[in-house]
Amino acid sequence: MSEQAPRTLLFGVGLGPGDPDYMTVRARDIILKADRLVHFCKRGRRGNARVTADAIIAPDTAREIELAFPVTTEVPVEEEGYAGPIAAFYDAAAERLADEMAAGRTIAVLCDGDPFFYGSFMHLWRRLAQRFPTEVVPGVTGMAGAWTRAAAPITWGDDVMTVLPGTLAEGELTRRLVDTDAAVIMKLGRNLPKVRRALQQAGLINRAIYVERATMADQRVVRLAEKPDDEAPYFSMILVPGEGRRL
Repeated sequence: MSEQAPRTLLFGVGLGPGDPDYMTVRARDIILKADRLVHFCKRGRRGNARVTADAIIAPDTAREIELAFPVTTEVPVEEEGYAGPIAAFYDAAAERLADEMAAGRTIAVLCDGDPFFYGSFMHLWRRLAQRFPTEVVPGVTGMAGAWTRAAAPITWGDDVMTVLPGTLAEGELTRRLVDTDAAVIMKLGRNLPKVRRALQQAGLINRAIYVERATMADQRVVRLAEKPDDEAPYFSMILVPGEGRRL
């Protein structure tokens, strides 16, 4: 008689860019059935992924585990005060979830966009996936939601697209923008002035589209050249559509 596969205990569940209608059937099924619902958040706030899940499940303190980051945008990632506290946070969070799974409970970690694309879940996955049966549920990425709502096809023909974090040095951003056909720039925040300069130096400022909170109720889409300020919340990005072969 063949051995049964172990029951999955850890789920990384991609919920898409914010509009709950973009959740997959698989994601909804797991959220409804998991013993524990886990979400990352800033201290004192509900995480965006948990807010997205409100469309299908009400708050339930008996099922929910909140993982509040010790630091977020107030400390630059390159500074010493960021890496240490964040690594310790992921270590402690992983052990907290491990205790739940050791007791036989299933864990659904709610993730914005796709769990394996710049996602916090990856840091838990790295610590837990070799210890517990795991499934990752892909989700619609934020950038896909952004270019769709901006009505901006991102790649044409043989266009090459580059995804860039705004945390890169200005010269490196400029170099990579010059070398690509299309681009998505993420992790804006305080980096927006630097990103704007890099786009100007690369000759792409007039193609750049700023998208804020794509697919959400307070979505904003504007040409970057027409954006009068340098304010950029966490859920924002810049699109540079390609100009490749059109038939």
